[in-house]
Amino acid sequence: MTTTQARDTEGSGGPPPRDSTERTRLSKDAVVDRALALADAEGLDALTIRRLAHELGVTPMALYWHFRSKEALLTGLADRIWAEIDTDVDPAADWAKQLRGMMESLVRVLRAHPCASQILLSGEKLSSDAALLATETALEVLRRGGFDPVHASELARAALWTGLMLVMSTPGFDPALTDNELAELLRRNRVRLAMLPPDRYPRLVEAAAPMTACSAEDQEFHFRFGIDLFIAGVQAMAPRSEDESRASPSSGRGGAPARRGPGPADPRPAGR
Repeated sequence: MTTTQARDTEGSGGPPPRDSTERTRLSKDAVVDRALALADAEGLDALTIRRLAHELGVTPMALYWHFRSKEALLTGLADRIWAEIDTDVDPAADWAKQLRGMMESLVRVLRAHPCASQILLSGEKLSSDAALLATETALEVLRRGGFDPVHASELARAALWTGLMLVMSTPGFDPALTDNELAELLRRNRVRLAMLPPDRYPRLVEAAAPMTACSAEDQEFHFRFGIDLFIAGVQAMAPRSEDESRASPSSGRGGAPARRGPGPADPRPAGR
């Protein structure tokens, strides 16, 4: 195959050349490992097929045996991220502790991979066996807590978005700034808040330090408090007993409506 033919094949998504030497040097897991490390270190924009091939010491066409496009590669990264979430819940624990364990695992995985939040935000949430297993486990835990399928589904989605939000709102998180630039920015923000008119903004003045704190201890508190808040909210919404439960919106598939606990009033319009 000529150089021109190779470029045409790469651009058209056609079959790659049968280079058995390069193919045997790679495995799909090895490609994902290096791609994930590169995206974590330099961001998704730095992750290209050409750059990845250079990192692995092969030609770009060799990677197309495993991933025909960057989109397919990102799907592979999403699969790996989902697979790292611990779905082995403790069967002896109550459902709230099981849910907390899954939330803590989700946050740990997202923190371990700086690119993970962006990948999960932009990808199909239930596109792999690992994503399906994590979601199935979360739904099972919530069903043990007494939630019907409608509310268990809402909470499973909320759990994922809560984890993403916590990581993306980490105190002091700004990948565009160096450590020194960030420290100076936070110092200026702290001074600005502290110098506000105390008669008009008394609470902002007293919270000037915690509002601009970003130490490792502050970050740990951020994640611990966020997970505590989510779990407490789910527990507060859990059905207390069958007698207290009331009808929830139908799934749209016919049959009797699902049941849920008393909780706060449903914010959705009547008739849904």
